[in-house]
Amino acid sequence: MTDLTDRSALNRRRFLVRTATGGLGLALARAANAADPPGKGFVDAHSHIWTTDLAKYPLANGQPASVLAPPSFTADELLGICRPLGVDRVVLIQHKPYHGLDNRYLADAIAAYPGVFGGVACIEAAAPRPDLDMLRLKPLGFRGFRITPGEGGASRWSESEGMRQMWACAAANNLAICPLIGADHLNQVDEMCGRFPETKVVVDHFARIGGDGEFRESDLAQLAALAKRPLVHVKISAFYFLGQKKPPYRDLVPMIRRVFEAFGPRRLMWGSDSPYQLGAPNTYAASLELVQNGLEFLSAEDRDSLMRRTAESLFFA
Repeated sequence: MTDLTDRSALNRRRFLVRTATGGLGLALARAANAADPPGKGFVDAHSHIWTTDLAKYPLANGQPASVLAPPSFTADELLGICRPLGVDRVVLIQHKPYHGLDNRYLADAIAAYPGVFGGVACIEAAAPRPDLDMLRLKPLGFRGFRITPGEGGASRWSESEGMRQMWACAAANNLAICPLIGADHLNQVDEMCGRFPETKVVVDHFARIGGDGEFRESDLAQLAALAKRPLVHVKISAFYFLGQKKPPYRDLVPMIRRVFEAFGPRRLMWGSDSPYQLGAPNTYAASLELVQNGLEFLSAEDRDSLMRRTAESLFFA
Protein backbone atom coordinates (compact mmCIF):
# COMPACT_ATOMS: atom_id res chain seq x y z
CA MET A 1 0.00 0.00 0.00
CA THR A 2 1.23 3.49 -0.84
CA ASP A 3 2.22 5.77 2.01
CA LEU A 4 3.92 9.11 2.46
CA THR A 5 7.44 7.68 2.34
CA ASP A 6 6.90 5.78 -0.89
CA ARG A 7 8.58 7.84 -3.62
CA SER A 8 9.04 4.98 -6.09
CA ALA A 9 6.00 5.98 -8.11
CA LEU A 10 7.47 9.34 -9.10
CA ASN A 11 8.54 9.13 -12.70
CA ARG A 12 11.95 10.34 -13.83
CA ARG A 13 10.73 13.61 -15.30
CA ARG A 14 9.00 14.77 -12.12
CA PHE A 15 11.92 13.64 -10.04
CA LEU A 16 14.19 15.87 -12.11
CA VAL A 17 11.77 18.78 -11.82
CA ARG A 18 11.63 18.46 -8.06
CA THR A 19 15.34 18.01 -7.43
CA ALA A 20 16.36 20.70 -9.90
CA THR A 21 14.13 23.34 -8.36
CA GLY A 22 13.75 22.34 -4.71
CA GLY A 23 9.98 22.48 -5.15
CA LEU A 24 7.85 23.69 -8.03
CA GLY A 25 9.74 25.10 -11.01
CA LEU A 26 7.07 26.44 -13.33
CA ALA A 27 8.84 26.24 -16.70
CA LEU A 28 10.24 22.78 -16.01
CA ALA A 29 6.96 21.53 -14.57
CA ARG A 30 5.02 22.69 -17.61
CA ALA A 31 7.49 20.93 -19.90
CA ALA A 32 7.37 17.76 -17.80
CA ASN A 33 3.59 17.65 -17.95
CA ALA A 34 3.08 18.64 -21.57
CA ALA A 35 2.62 15.01 -22.57
CA ASP A 36 0.47 14.13 -19.55
CA PRO A 37 -2.98 15.67 -19.99
CA PRO A 38 -5.45 14.60 -17.30
CA GLY A 39 -7.72 11.77 -18.32
CA LYS A 40 -10.93 10.44 -16.86
CA GLY A 41 -9.49 8.94 -13.71
CA PHE A 42 -10.65 9.66 -10.20
CA VAL A 43 -10.79 13.19 -8.79
CA ASP A 44 -9.54 13.77 -5.26
CA ALA A 45 -11.74 16.64 -4.08
CA HIS A 46 -9.56 17.61 -1.11
CA SER A 47 -5.81 17.76 -0.63
CA HIS A 48 -3.26 20.23 0.68
CA ILE A 49 0.25 20.87 -0.60
CA TRP A 50 3.20 22.94 0.59
CA THR A 51 6.86 23.40 -0.18
CA THR A 52 10.16 23.95 1.59
CA ASP A 53 10.87 26.92 -0.72
CA LEU A 54 10.07 29.42 2.02
CA ALA A 55 12.07 32.16 0.34
CA LYS A 56 9.47 32.25 -2.43
CA TYR A 57 6.47 31.07 -0.39
CA PRO A 58 7.02 32.23 3.22
CA LEU A 59 4.91 30.83 6.02
CA ALA A 60 2.33 33.02 7.70
CA ASN A 61 3.28 35.03 10.77
CA GLY A 62 6.97 34.30 10.33
CA GLN A 63 6.65 30.63 11.24
CA PRO A 64 9.81 28.54 10.77
CA ALA A 65 10.07 25.53 8.48
CA SER A 66 10.08 23.28 11.54
CA VAL A 67 6.29 23.66 11.88
CA LEU A 68 5.66 21.85 8.57
CA ALA A 69 4.40 18.32 9.13
CA PRO A 70 5.35 16.54 6.97
CA PRO A 71 8.33 18.79 6.17
CA SER A 72 7.49 18.70 2.45
CA PHE A 73 4.37 17.80 0.51
CA THR A 74 4.70 19.31 -2.93
CA ALA A 75 2.55 18.97 -6.01
CA ASP A 76 5.01 16.39 -7.37
CA GLU A 77 4.91 14.37 -4.17
CA LEU A 78 1.11 14.34 -4.15
CA LEU A 79 0.92 13.25 -7.79
CA GLY A 80 3.51 10.55 -7.17
CA ILE A 81 1.17 9.01 -4.62
CA CYS A 82 -2.24 9.49 -6.22
CA ARG A 83 -1.58 8.86 -9.91
CA PRO A 84 -0.54 5.20 -9.55
CA LEU A 85 -3.88 4.65 -7.77
CA GLY A 86 -5.94 6.08 -10.62
CA VAL A 87 -6.40 9.65 -9.36
CA ASP A 88 -5.37 12.10 -12.06
CA ARG A 89 -6.99 15.33 -10.87
CA VAL A 90 -6.99 16.95 -7.44
CA VAL A 91 -8.75 19.91 -5.83
CA LEU A 92 -6.09 21.74 -3.83
CA ILE A 93 -7.23 23.42 -0.61
CA GLN A 94 -5.31 26.42 0.66
CA HIS A 95 -3.62 25.49 3.94
CA LYS A 96 -4.35 28.60 5.98
CA PRO A 97 -2.38 27.60 9.14
CA TYR A 98 0.82 27.51 7.05
CA HIS A 99 0.35 30.05 4.27
CA GLY A 100 -2.49 32.20 5.56
CA LEU A 101 -4.21 34.09 2.74
CA ASP A 102 -1.24 33.82 0.37
CA ASN A 103 -2.66 31.49 -2.29
CA ARG A 104 0.33 31.79 -4.65
CA TYR A 105 1.74 28.29 -4.23
CA LEU A 106 -1.59 26.75 -5.17
CA ALA A 107 -2.01 29.18 -8.08
CA ASP A 108 1.46 28.31 -9.37
CA ALA A 109 0.75 24.58 -9.09
CA ILE A 110 -2.52 24.97 -10.99
CA ALA A 111 -0.70 26.87 -13.75
CA ALA A 112 2.14 24.37 -13.91
CA TYR A 113 -0.17 21.35 -14.33
CA PRO A 114 -2.95 22.43 -16.74
CA GLY A 115 -6.19 20.59 -16.10
CA VAL A 116 -4.74 18.55 -13.23
CA PHE A 117 -5.47 20.83 -10.29
CA GLY A 118 -8.43 22.93 -9.25
CA GLY A 119 -8.26 25.24 -6.27
CA VAL A 120 -10.08 26.38 -3.15
CA ALA A 121 -8.66 29.66 -1.83
CA CYS A 122 -8.74 31.48 1.49
CA ILE A 123 -9.40 35.21 1.46
CA GLU A 124 -10.16 37.93 4.02
CA ALA A 125 -13.92 37.98 4.43
CA ALA A 126 -13.70 41.08 6.62
CA ALA A 127 -12.02 43.09 3.85
CA PRO A 128 -14.02 45.93 2.27
CA ARG A 129 -14.51 44.01 -1.03
CA PRO A 130 -13.77 40.29 -0.70
CA ASP A 131 -15.78 39.72 -3.85
CA LEU A 132 -13.03 41.44 -5.84
CA ASP A 133 -10.51 38.93 -4.48
CA MET A 134 -12.78 36.11 -5.63
CA LEU A 135 -12.99 37.53 -9.14
CA ARG A 136 -9.21 38.02 -9.23
CA LEU A 137 -8.57 34.41 -8.21
CA LYS A 138 -11.17 32.76 -10.44
CA PRO A 139 -9.08 33.05 -13.67
CA LEU A 140 -6.17 31.45 -11.80
CA GLY A 141 -8.17 28.25 -11.37
CA PHE A 142 -9.89 28.80 -8.03
CA ARG A 143 -13.52 27.69 -8.09
CA GLY A 144 -14.12 27.50 -4.34
CA PHE A 145 -13.53 29.67 -1.29
CA ARG A 146 -13.09 28.22 2.18
CA ILE A 147 -14.86 29.81 5.13
CA THR A 148 -14.76 29.01 8.84
CA PRO A 149 -16.93 30.11 11.78
CA GLY A 150 -16.28 33.63 13.02
CA GLU A 151 -14.82 34.90 9.75
CA GLY A 152 -16.06 38.16 8.35
CA GLY A 153 -15.81 40.20 11.52
CA ALA A 154 -19.07 38.94 13.03
CA SER A 155 -20.15 36.02 15.21
CA ARG A 156 -22.57 34.86 12.50
CA TRP A 157 -21.92 34.87 8.78
CA SER A 158 -25.33 36.46 8.15
CA GLU A 159 -24.21 39.52 10.13
CA SER A 160 -21.03 40.04 8.09
CA GLU A 161 -21.18 42.36 5.09
CA GLY A 162 -18.07 40.74 3.64
CA MET A 163 -19.47 37.25 4.00
CA ARG A 164 -22.71 38.32 2.33
CA GLN A 165 -20.64 39.72 -0.55
CA MET A 166 -18.82 36.40 -0.88
CA TRP A 167 -22.00 34.35 -1.05
CA ALA A 168 -23.56 36.72 -3.59
CA CYS A 169 -20.41 36.75 -5.72
CA ALA A 170 -20.24 32.95 -5.68
CA ALA A 171 -23.83 32.71 -6.91
CA ALA A 172 -23.25 35.21 -9.71
CA ASN A 173 -19.98 33.70 -10.92
CA ASN A 174 -20.44 29.92 -10.68
CA LEU A 175 -18.17 29.62 -7.65
CA ALA A 176 -18.58 27.53 -4.49
CA ILE A 177 -18.50 28.43 -0.82
CA CYS A 178 -16.71 25.69 1.13
CA PRO A 179 -17.43 25.70 4.88
CA LEU A 180 -14.98 23.98 7.21
CA ILE A 181 -17.25 23.54 10.21
CA GLY A 182 -18.49 21.29 12.95
CA ALA A 183 -22.08 20.14 13.28
CA ASP A 184 -22.80 23.05 15.63
CA HIS A 185 -22.47 25.45 12.69
CA LEU A 186 -24.67 23.61 10.20
CA ASN A 187 -27.48 25.98 11.17
CA GLN A 188 -25.41 28.88 9.80
CA VAL A 189 -25.02 27.10 6.48
CA ASP A 190 -28.78 26.62 6.33
CA GLU A 191 -29.38 30.27 7.20
CA MET A 192 -27.03 31.52 4.48
CA CYS A 193 -28.50 29.12 1.91
CA GLY A 194 -31.91 30.59 2.70
CA ARG A 195 -30.57 34.07 1.97
CA PHE A 196 -28.53 33.01 -1.07
CA PRO A 197 -30.36 30.04 -2.61
CA GLU A 198 -28.36 30.21 -5.86
CA THR A 199 -24.98 29.79 -4.15
CA LYS A 200 -23.21 26.44 -4.50
CA VAL A 201 -21.97 25.09 -1.17
CA VAL A 202 -19.54 22.26 -0.42
CA VAL A 203 -19.41 21.12 3.22
CA ASP A 204 -16.04 19.61 4.13
CA HIS A 205 -15.53 16.27 5.91
CA PHE A 206 -19.17 15.46 6.82
CA ALA A 207 -19.12 18.66 8.96
CA ARG A 208 -16.61 16.73 11.11
CA ILE A 209 -19.32 14.47 12.52
CA GLY A 210 -17.55 11.55 14.18
CA GLY A 211 -14.37 13.50 14.83
CA ASP A 212 -14.74 12.78 18.54
CA GLY A 213 -15.61 9.14 17.84
CA GLU A 214 -19.36 9.69 18.24
CA PHE A 215 -21.95 9.69 15.44
CA ARG A 216 -24.78 11.55 17.14
CA GLU A 217 -28.21 11.18 15.63
CA SER A 218 -28.95 14.87 16.19
CA ASP A 219 -25.85 15.85 14.20
CA LEU A 220 -26.56 13.40 11.39
CA ALA A 221 -30.16 14.59 11.16
CA GLN A 222 -29.04 18.20 10.92
CA LEU A 223 -26.57 17.40 8.14
CA ALA A 224 -29.15 15.33 6.26
CA ALA A 225 -31.67 18.16 6.59
CA LEU A 226 -29.38 20.41 4.53
CA ALA A 227 -30.28 18.24 1.53
CA LYS A 228 -33.41 20.38 1.19
CA ARG A 229 -31.05 23.06 -0.13
CA PRO A 230 -30.50 21.80 -3.71
CA LEU A 231 -27.05 23.35 -4.19
CA VAL A 232 -25.48 21.98 -1.01
CA HIS A 233 -22.85 19.27 -1.52
CA VAL A 234 -20.91 17.19 1.01
CA LYS A 235 -17.36 15.84 0.91
CA ILE A 236 -16.95 12.17 1.82
CA SER A 237 -13.48 12.78 3.16
CA ALA A 238 -10.90 12.74 5.99
CA PHE A 239 -11.52 9.13 7.00
CA TYR A 240 -8.38 9.15 9.16
CA PHE A 241 -10.05 11.78 11.40
CA LEU A 242 -13.44 10.16 11.96
CA GLY A 243 -14.80 7.35 14.10
CA GLN A 244 -12.17 4.72 14.86
CA LYS A 245 -9.70 6.68 12.68
CA LYS A 246 -8.17 3.63 11.00
CA PRO A 247 -8.74 1.31 8.03
CA PRO A 248 -10.88 -0.28 6.80
CA TYR A 249 -13.25 2.48 8.04
CA ARG A 250 -16.27 0.22 8.16
CA ASP A 251 -17.59 2.20 11.12
CA LEU A 252 -18.13 5.12 8.72
CA VAL A 253 -20.41 3.18 6.38
CA PRO A 254 -23.70 3.94 8.19
CA MET A 255 -22.94 7.68 8.15
CA ILE A 256 -21.96 7.59 4.48
CA ARG A 257 -25.15 5.72 3.65
CA ARG A 258 -27.23 8.22 5.62
CA VAL A 259 -25.68 11.14 3.74
CA PHE A 260 -25.99 9.29 0.42
CA GLU A 261 -29.70 8.67 0.97
CA ALA A 262 -30.25 12.34 1.80
CA PHE A 263 -28.15 14.02 -0.90
CA GLY A 264 -27.84 11.41 -3.64
CA PRO A 265 -24.62 10.64 -5.54
CA ARG A 266 -24.50 13.82 -7.61
CA ARG A 267 -24.02 16.01 -4.55
CA LEU A 268 -21.33 13.91 -2.86
CA MET A 269 -17.61 13.75 -3.64
CA TRP A 270 -14.68 11.79 -2.24
CA GLY A 271 -11.57 13.54 -0.94
CA SER A 272 -8.48 12.21 0.76
CA ASP A 273 -7.45 15.21 2.89
CA SER A 274 -3.83 14.42 2.17
CA PRO A 275 -1.21 14.55 3.51
CA TYR A 276 -3.08 13.93 6.76
CA GLN A 277 -4.66 10.77 5.34
CA LEU A 278 -1.14 9.35 4.94
CA GLY A 279 -0.12 8.88 8.57
CA ALA A 280 0.12 5.21 9.56
CA PRO A 281 -1.98 3.12 9.80
CA ASN A 282 -3.94 5.28 7.36
CA THR A 283 -3.00 5.36 3.68
CA TYR A 284 -4.22 6.95 0.48
CA ALA A 285 -5.06 3.51 -0.93
CA ALA A 286 -7.19 2.64 2.09
CA SER A 287 -9.24 5.80 1.65
CA LEU A 288 -9.91 4.91 -1.98
CA GLU A 289 -10.67 1.30 -1.11
CA LEU A 290 -13.63 2.18 1.09
CA VAL A 291 -15.44 4.06 -1.68
CA GLN A 292 -14.35 1.76 -4.50
CA ASN A 293 -15.18 -1.54 -2.84
CA GLY A 294 -16.57 -0.99 0.65
CA LEU A 295 -19.93 0.68 0.00
CA GLU A 296 -22.12 -2.13 -1.30
CA PHE A 297 -25.17 0.12 -1.72
CA LEU A 298 -23.47 2.14 -4.50
CA SER A 299 -23.98 1.34 -8.17
CA ALA A 300 -21.16 1.78 -10.66
CA GLU A 301 -22.75 5.07 -11.74
CA ASP A 302 -23.00 6.22 -8.12
CA ARG A 303 -19.30 5.53 -7.60
CA ASP A 304 -18.44 7.47 -10.72
CA SER A 305 -20.27 10.47 -9.28
CA LEU A 306 -18.55 10.22 -5.89
CA MET A 307 -15.12 9.56 -7.35
CA ARG A 308 -15.19 11.87 -10.36
CA ARG A 309 -18.23 13.60 -11.79
CA THR A 310 -19.42 15.67 -8.83
CA ALA A 311 -16.05 17.26 -8.13
CA GLU A 312 -15.42 17.63 -11.86
CA SER A 313 -18.63 19.62 -12.33
CA LEU A 314 -17.87 22.03 -9.48
CA PHE A 315 -14.11 22.52 -9.70
CA PHE A 316 -13.10 21.72 -13.29
CA ALA A 317 -16.00 22.94 -15.41
